[in-house]
Amino acid sequence: MENVACNGSGDSQTVFYLTGIPSLQKSLFLPVFFLFLLFYLLILVGNTLILVAVVTDPSLHKPMYFFLVNLSALDILFTTTTVPKMLSLFLLGDHFLTFPSCFLQMYLFHSFSCSEAFILVVMAYDRYVAICRPLHYPVHMTPQTNAALAASAWITALLLPIPAVVQTSQMAFDSITYIYHCFCDHLALVQASCSDTNPQTLMGFCIAMVVSFLPLLLVLLSYARILASVLRINSREGRSKAFSTCSSHLLVVGTYYSSIAIAYVAYRADLPQDFHIMGNVVYAILTPVLNPLIYTLRNKDVKAAITKMAHHQDLKNVRKP
Repeated sequence: MENVACNGSGDSQTVFYLTGIPSLQKSLFLPVFFLFLLFYLLILVGNTLILVAVVTDPSLHKPMYFFLVNLSALDILFTTTTVPKMLSLFLLGDHFLTFPSCFLQMYLFHSFSCSEAFILVVMAYDRYVAICRPLHYPVHMTPQTNAALAASAWITALLLPIPAVVQTSQMAFDSITYIYHCFCDHLALVQASCSDTNPQTLMGFCIAMVVSFLPLLLVLLSYARILASVLRINSREGRSKAFSTCSSHLLVVGTYYSSIAIAYVAYRADLPQDFHIMGNVVYAILTPVLNPLIYTLRNKDVKAAITKMAHHQDLKNVRKP
């Protein structure tokens, strides 16, 4: 594509056309819409239940569940940046996004993705202190410390994507730019540009490595220390109890990094473009769908709080005349 056919860099008159899944037949748009709608409703309902349960149940006012509230709020925000537009695309054929809307979506998507990685690190640190230094836990994990850790994760994640977003917005685009994706992803936008894509591709790769592998390394280090500490416990019951407090978080971490692996393999492998797009869609939806299921099925405290909340609501309905 010749540069003369492009608008000036950062031209707000540029509009972006989201292709969705290019080879998907139009007859399948409605089934795909209902599938994504089901996932989105599960995400909203499941994470809202966890938020309400933790806030209303005093027995869950603990550091671990404070960070779980942050994770649930993130899952709702993360999917809300992309899924409503995808629903509109498949139901109404609404393919267009303005220049500011597209870059706002890209910024929020990557910011919330970074936040999730950092919150998972904070949750791993919480489990490390609880199991390896139980006597110091009330001193280390005070409400002020918890708030500072959560705020640091959010603020760092909100700042980290800014350079990539600003520099990508200064690239040259056609007046109508086709993005081969279901939403405005950084790599898809870079590939749609008329400018030299190598610097932006490298920057995106470097940020992805920092956001993906550094948090994963910190989580693995935390669990290496936890495993060493647990193996020193003499009783089988004590070891089982210690591991049970980590099982939900470990499953969430596994789900999160599995979805990243799927997206990475789909991008790097010599596969049709549809597989690249679906890899990113899986990354955007899989973890937020599974997180509430993991914590309601695997965590006895959360499960009991939600059951009690539902039972209380049933009693209120019975008492109504």
